[in-house]
Amino acid sequence: MSIDKTPAPAGGRHRVGTPEAAPTAHTAPTAVDPRLLVREQGIGGYIAEFKRKLHAGDLGSIPVVIGLVLICAIFQSLNSQFLSAQNLSNIAVTMVATGMMAVGIIFVLLLGEIDLSVGAVSGVSGAIVAVLSVTHGMNEWLSVLAAVAGGAVIGALHGFFFARIGAPAFAVTLAGLLFWQGFMLQLLGSQGTINLDGDGIVAKLTTYYFSDVAAAYGLAGLAVAVFFVSASTDARRRRAAGIPSRPLGDIVLRTVLLAAVSFAAAYMFNQYKGLPLALVLFLAVLVTTDFVLRRTAYGRKVFALGGSVEAARRAGINVTAVRISVFAIAGTFAAVGGLFWASKIAAANQSAGAGELLMNVIAAAVIGGTSLFGGRGRTWNALLGVMVIVSIQYGLALEGIATPIQFMITGGVLLATVVIDSVTRKTQKTAGRA
Repeated sequence: MSIDKTPAPAGGRHRVGTPEAAPTAHTAPTAVDPRLLVREQGIGGYIAEFKRKLHAGDLGSIPVVIGLVLICAIFQSLNSQFLSAQNLSNIAVTMVATGMMAVGIIFVLLLGEIDLSVGAVSGVSGAIVAVLSVTHGMNEWLSVLAAVAGGAVIGALHGFFFARIGAPAFAVTLAGLLFWQGFMLQLLGSQGTINLDGDGIVAKLTTYYFSDVAAAYGLAGLAVAVFFVSASTDARRRRAAGIPSRPLGDIVLRTVLLAAVSFAAAYMFNQYKGLPLALVLFLAVLVTTDFVLRRTAYGRKVFALGGSVEAARRAGINVTAVRISVFAIAGTFAAVGGLFWASKIAAANQSAGAGELLMNVIAAAVIGGTSLFGGRGRTWNALLGVMVIVSIQYGLALEGIATPIQFMITGGVLLATVVIDSVTRKTQKTAGRA
């Protein structure tokens, strides 16, 4: 029997049984996003990717890192004490309170919403610990747990009014700011200030240092080892699945850079008092929350809501539950931040959570790279942002510049960041990526 070898017409199909029919399905090219091939193209691929990101306005945290380097260079040129071990260690401890609160705000910003109550909630947290542990003699561990749980409940309450009732998050949390500020004043009573035990748990949050040099170097080594193993494992899984993966040389280079930064920081801390407990806890929170957002189904749901609420709802995501949980997380971290602020001044007083704290928390998240429009950001942005803010504050303080000027400079940096974020968003829309 003869076989028809006549090619099929354009756009048509081969008849069943022809030799051409079977190979067609197996040899059809698979479309691959060229951005996924960057890792396998070496330095040339990264240069091309950088040009693409520059054109699309998507440089990530690069501008923040460059800005931080410039800030350090400028203040070091003005005052040689800026990069001293003591000053850098103090910056590391001071930034933790604001940074913890910024982590919670990032979760809310990923939804495209805002929480104006975190400053007041942090004040309530400090007041709860002081009243329970000092005034009523409760065990301090239980007092701390009560304060953190109280923050979670407050955040969930705000989330309920926003997600279930439908009230705007801005209005709900603004009301919360006023209410919880008054609640804090009521808790503290006419005395207004309650001093904490200088040797207690809360006080040690910002005063305890791991003085053994092995602690700082050990943490640096652990971080480098975990990064290398994690990156290598991820690359191996991607290769097994036939997906473009990061080459070994790239992983080694990144590991070396991380090691240089980590061990330099460890050396610096050991030149003063040692590794601060506050920084260790902050880094642990950043690693954990980053894992939750990037590696879990819950994190993907948060990003999905920030991208499109309606699309997330149609995909079967419980929008109400996720929204309430995000505000509960923001309240929890606001309470944790409040404990660090109370530790810093060894007291709970009426000014806690007031002043520029709220603005600094939001600024830290936004300056670090989290978008105000939702759907873009990482919890590591809190670290970068708060480093910028606190570095500016300490640098200006070393120069004896008045607080009003500090406010104006920080405000200018925040405005510049928001403008860049807005321009970036427009550029990405033009490039068809938003």
